[in-house]
Amino acid sequence: MSEMMDYSSRIEDPASRKFETFSYLPEMTEEQAKKQIQYIIDQGWDPAIEHCEPEFSRLHYWYMWKLPMFGETDVDTVWNELLACHKANPNHHVRLIGYNKYKQSQGLSFVVFRGPVPTGNSTNVWMHLKNHGPDWVMN
Repeated sequence: MSEMMDYSSRIEDPASRKFETFSYLPEMTEEQAKKQIQYIIDQGWDPAIEHCEPEFSRLHYWYMWKLPMFGETDVDTVWNELLACHKANPNHHVRLIGYNKYKQSQGLSFVVFRGPVPTGNSTNVWMHLKNHGPDWVMN
């Protein structure tokens, strides 16, 4: 068995945080991301796009970019929507979700574009949330 490796993700270092399995790998190229989109389509899942400010990404709520693309079968259409979301929200994380309509759950989810992560310790980030975040963050 190979040796288990630790990664340097720490609460006091927001830039070190991971989102999901793919975030442990080098960032995907456009071609690799399109292969994941094709996989979503091949499974019969519905692509959906969400985005969020990096400082809020640890919370459960991300903004939906339009409605899910029910029945979409064109990889380029999904890719162009990802680009449009990223262009409209350049400082946000943008993720793609493949909704499995049969199991009523997410079949796949990964961050396609990463926004700049605020620096500083978690206390500073939470104070930013309290002072500048939406009302629902600290209520």
